[in-house]
Amino acid sequence: MLTQRENELLCRVGPGSAMGELLREYWMPALRAAALEADGAPMRVRLLGENFVAFRASDGRVGFFDEGCPHRCTSLALARNEDNALTCIFHGWKIDVSGKVVEVPSEPPERRAEFAAKVRVRHYPVREAGGAVWVYLGRREPAPGFYDFEFNRLPAAHSMVIRAVLHANWLQVLEITLDSAHLGILHSHWLRGPNSFASSLASANTGPTYELMKTAYGFREAALRELSDGTVYTRIRELVAPFYAFIPSDPGLLHLMQCPVPIDDYWSVHWTFRYDPWKPADPAELAASLRGTSGDANNLHSDLGEFEQMWGQDRKKMTAGHFTGIGSLQHEDWAVAESAGAISDRAREHLGSSDSIVIHYRRMMLEAVRAHRQGQPAPGHGQEVDYGAIRAVTLRNAKELDWREIDPRNPPTSLALR
Repeated sequence: MLTQRENELLCRVGPGSAMGELLREYWMPALRAAALEADGAPMRVRLLGENFVAFRASDGRVGFFDEGCPHRCTSLALARNEDNALTCIFHGWKIDVSGKVVEVPSEPPERRAEFAAKVRVRHYPVREAGGAVWVYLGRREPAPGFYDFEFNRLPAAHSMVIRAVLHANWLQVLEITLDSAHLGILHSHWLRGPNSFASSLASANTGPTYELMKTAYGFREAALRELSDGTVYTRIRELVAPFYAFIPSDPGLLHLMQCPVPIDDYWSVHWTFRYDPWKPADPAELAASLRGTSGDANNLHSDLGEFEQMWGQDRKKMTAGHFTGIGSLQHEDWAVAESAGAISDRAREHLGSSDSIVIHYRRMMLEAVRAHRQGQPAPGHGQEVDYGAIRAVTLRNAKELDWREIDPRNPPTSLALR
């Protein structure tokens, strides 16, 4: 259980907030790369309580600025996008993709060049990788090293990226991602049958034990489910600071990374990256990722409201045997996140052993945000990390195997999962 003050410290992310300043020190996905077209409409992006604009210039480069024009703060989402620049429709100020003001036609001709040179536009480093546009909003110059995750190195055909806008604070969305105990309960309907996303072994033991190993970038965690035949269903998750969770998938299925990027204190974007390290991703599995959702890869959650529509819950389906009555695995997670309120009141919780990983994460981030406020570097910075080697692992193994000895890039052959 957290105090109200601790909960506020973790959840508030706006400009000047302690957690907001910490999160700004990390690269984060801002929008799907496919959402931007060369010379197309600029896109408004809201992150950490601030508004920005992203656009793809004529030559394909991406620009990322504060939304307001530096002249009178008119939204640059309304701007003309041409000639590798945005031109504000109010007074014609033109800002090239690098953030340099190149034209100020509202000024007298003899002083335009000198005046333009004095104008500063807040623009931000960006990288395109893994089907997303990533941005760094922090103060470090140069920006810290980019997350060279495995999926960020792959050809486009090997992966897909999808997002959902949720009316929930980033922390409670992440805590659902970190929670392995709900797998065999909340998602029990989806564990049955040939199309199950994970093994029904999660339902065979709904009270796993947890073990954790700290790393330079966050931690590695194992949810261990002992089974009746003496084997163990092992799910090893990786958490990369501040909120990147590599989630175990059964052998043969696409690898998975999810992260909740804060829009502001009350809203977040739940990102999902699915990928196959070795070959083009199976179109059938990619299509299954959208089943039961809006089908809009830019916002899978756009078709359902919150309490007004109860996230599409069907009580007749529940009577017929569907545990939740909610139409997709993703919506089950989103309903749980949103139903707690935009910011969950953690002072009212009664936590148990199944919450040990969530508790560890909260403590880790409380320590990090307090240390950062005192001038200490953000966790994971200043250390060499091979992000491309990070993978989650799932296997059924002999009880004698120590999960800490498993190489995620070359795990032992799993015993039959079914």
